Amino acid sequence: MEFWSFPPAYDENFLPEAGDRYWFPSRETMPVVERERAIFERLKTVCRYAYEHAPFYRRKWDEAGFHPSHLKSLEDFETRVPVIQKKDLREAQDRMPPFGDYLCVPEGEVFHIHGTSGTTGRPTAFAISRADWRAIANAHARIMWGMGLRPGDTICVAAIFSLYMGSWGALAGAERLGAKCFPFGAGAQGMSARCVQWLAMLKPTAFYGTPTYALHLAQVAEEERISPRAFELKYMFFSGEPGASIPAIRDKLQNLFGAKVFDCGSMAEMTPWMNVAGSAATDGMLCWQDVVYTEVCDPTTLRRVPYGQRGTPVYTHLERTSQPMIRLLSGDLTLWVNEPNPCGRTYPRLPQGIFGRIDDMFTIRGENVYPSEIDKALNELQHYGGEHRVIISRASTMDELLLRVEADQETYSNGAAEIEHFRQQVERKMLGVLGLRSVVQILAPGSLPRTDFKARRVVDDRAVFREIRAQIEKTGPGAAPPRWPDGSIGPP
Repeated sequence: MEFWSFPPAYDENFLPEAGDRYWFPSRETMPVVERERAIFERLKTVCRYAYEHAPFYRRKWDEAGFHPSHLKSLEDFETRVPVIQKKDLREAQDRMPPFGDYLCVPEGEVFHIHGTSGTTGRPTAFAISRADWRAIANAHARIMWGMGLRPGDTICVAAIFSLYMGSWGALAGAERLGAKCFPFGAGAQGMSARCVQWLAMLKPTAFYGTPTYALHLAQVAEEERISPRAFELKYMFFSGEPGASIPAIRDKLQNLFGAKVFDCGSMAEMTPWMNVAGSAATDGMLCWQDVVYTEVCDPTTLRRVPYGQRGTPVYTHLERTSQPMIRLLSGDLTLWVNEPNPCGRTYPRLPQGIFGRIDDMFTIRGENVYPSEIDKALNELQHYGGEHRVIISRASTMDELLLRVEADQETYSNGAAEIEHFRQQVERKMLGVLGLRSVVQILAPGSLPRTDFKARRVVDDRAVFREIRAQIEKTGPGAAPPRWPDGSIGPP
């Protein structure tokens, strides 16, 4: 296996030939049994390292009756090593601020500090050593190579440059790849219109951001009377939220921009977060198992599920020496398969990507609903205006679901009859997809705020639900709701 060592020691000058499909042919196409044998040996090394350098793991494993010497097989690792959760990391950083007692390297070796936003509760700090940052850059460059990106390509990184790992990880990979890096960023007022101007001027090869922001950017471009296809993008790769593996959203992005769309990204804590990512010939997400070892487990038993079944990913770093994550429970939901991949790589695959977080799921009248299912269904409707809100109420014995959905400009301009027809379309679509009836309010295009980051479309608020429900009953579900002075429609 190429450059297979711990700690990693990559050749920073190495690049494959431009026409090569694989960065590391052996690691990417080797028989699964051989790779799993190598991964098992690496897991023994990583567990010994963590036990010796991290009181966090030593304490947790001692309590569970596990010692690295107990590992005799991959099954031992998956059944005897306890999972860790994000709350464990926060508690560790409370005990030993700022980086917790799982840092594993001297604090003086920390090169990059990132973290969660900390909008609720204590933020979690990510400490990354200089050596780990180079390993991350090499892993991301290799995965981006698999998407088709090459040295000299121009890559626009249109995501917030802050504590957020997504933008920095994409930039690190692009730099290692030898690409022309265009770190445009996001977040400032008026920045989207400027981004459109720069994309039209530079015509970069590739674009990185969130699916939500790319769809918003397409709308801004059309308002500026510039076709998104005028950017001449060849590749778009996304992380941060479900979407790029959902056929309706992926196809919409591809049709708008005329570019190949890739889904990627696990968790910031698991950086190199591109450890699950698509390739030029393979849709969905490959599990790049020699970078981060991925198991898909039953959310209750935390035991690995057979291929072809749904579960929650559990991740283990194979190349990190600072803050290594060993069996970190993601809390996401996915389905995995192990079958021949069109690109020839012998990794398991998440054909539908990450569905969303299990704790984002809500239950309405006994039906489990994931926000990504609603996103998918609405994006399949021709006259969907690009944004919506899901408002749920748990005020009565029968939970209710209310959807505020933007229509496109054509539908809304054609008046009440067209609006009512579209509302009925949405109701029928939700009934077919979710198996339950919902209250639908149609809004004018542009009524709901856009985001240049991750979309948050679910509101669990009884007061808002009652207010909007009363408004619908007053005006009629097919009638155009009033526009407020701030430009919004209906209650905030």
